[in-house]
Order: sequence, then structure tokens, then C-alpha cells
Amino acid sequence: MKLTLRVWRQKNADAEGAMSTYEVDGISSDMSFLEMLDVLNERLILDGEDPVAFDHDCREGICGACSLVINGEAHGPERTTTCQLHMRSFRDGDTIDIEPWRAAAFPVVKDLVVDRSAFDRIIQAGGYVSAPTGSAPEAHVTPVPKADADFAFEHAECIGCGACVAACPNGAAMLFTSAKVNHLNVLPQGAPERETRVLDMVAQMDAEGFGGCTLTGECATACPKGIPLMSITGMNREWLRATRKSGGR
Repeated sequence: MKLTLRVWRQKNADAEGAMSTYEVDGISSDMSFLEMLDVLNERLILDGEDPVAFDHDCREGICGACSLVINGEAHGPERTTTCQLHMRSFRDGDTIDIEPWRAAAFPVVKDLVVDRSAFDRIIQAGGYVSAPTGSAPEAHVTPVPKADADFAFEHAECIGCGACVAACPNGAAMLFTSAKVNHLNVLPQGAPERETRVLDMVAQMDAEGFGGCTLTGECATACPKGIPLMSITGMNREWLRATRKSGGR
């Protein structure tokens, strides 16, 4: 395959960025999208040019590091992570636009790399349980109803990639935050912080400068792990419950 790539290049956070055009040839349809970028970078290095910076780690759809907007869609045309997107999703001769996540709370660091530490601070605000450390407890010490366990596992699948923010027209982080809140709040281990968790995490989310949610649903459509839109309404109920209990905190 021969492709034309239009890639966002930005030297650093303070520099102005622009799209640069590159031609790549000999691309196999079996390559992943990141392997295709590796081919581009190998050529750039051999030509004495600065390679394109992009985030990646496991390349197995687990870590959530890969974060690209491809032809205007978070992670590209398939509902998967960028590292699991293969070049067979494109055609010979295609022009592909590659950009970083676009959100005020995700400032560009360099090229396609953005700073997603805002997610870390949301987790630090309440994404934990007050459980004593030590050896692992017996599996059946704390019974959990299957419906609750299934609900928790569904939300625990969130890998924090940020596609929900990138896809949202408002740059909201409600789907990410709701996944983390609902995952822990439904479990008995998360009960001690149930109210403070949702209040603190939502407050931190707002402090980070994410946009407001209008339930357009783009976040759930872009989520590679299929976190449902109803997760947000679930968190809203938790937030209202906690607000009433805390006397309007």
C-alpha cells in the first residue's frame, strides 16, 4: 500500500503546530497503525529528520497509551484502540489525517503526545478503597452479588485512553469519571468512600477544565472498551445522592 499521511507536528507545548505531509510506501495491510508509523519514523531517522512522537506501550489494547485522532475519529474508523487498528481498514492511495487528542485539559506535549495527567488527578481524588494492606483475603470472605460483580467488571474495563474526551464536542470526561466511580461504588469494598468518592472525583474533574456533559453519546460510541452511556446517568444519581446526604456540599 502507498499512503499519504498528514501528521500534526508540534515541537513542544509552547510552539505552534501544523500538519506535515509524508508519503509512505510498501505498507502491508497486516500491519497495525502504529507499525505503519514505525515505518515512517525509520525513514525520517535515516533522512536525518525528527521522528514523529506518539504514545504507545503494550500495543495489545490494554494500557490505553495509544491516543490518536485518525481522519477525525478517536482511534480511527474501527471501535478499537489505535494499536489494534490494522491497515486493512484503509485502501491503497488513501490520505490519512493523524492528530493528537483535542481537549483543553489534554495539552499537547509534542507532535501526537498529549498530557493526560488530569485523569491521574481525578483518580487520586477518590479512585481508591480503604482496604488494609497485607496478604490477599480468601476469595469468598466478602460475597458480591453476581449482578453487582458484572456491573463492576463492565466499568473496570475502562483503560483511561481518553477517547471519550477526544470524541466529545464539549471535551467532557464524564464517561471516564463515571466508569471509575461506578466500578468502586457498587462493591462492598468501596462503600466507606461511596459519597466522598463521587463528590471529590467530580469536583476534581471540573477543576481540570473538562467541558460539561450534554449526553450527545459520542463518548460511548468512541470508547474502545464499550463503556455504556448509562454509566454517566448512574454517576449522576450517585452524585445527587451524595450531595443530599452531605447537605449540599
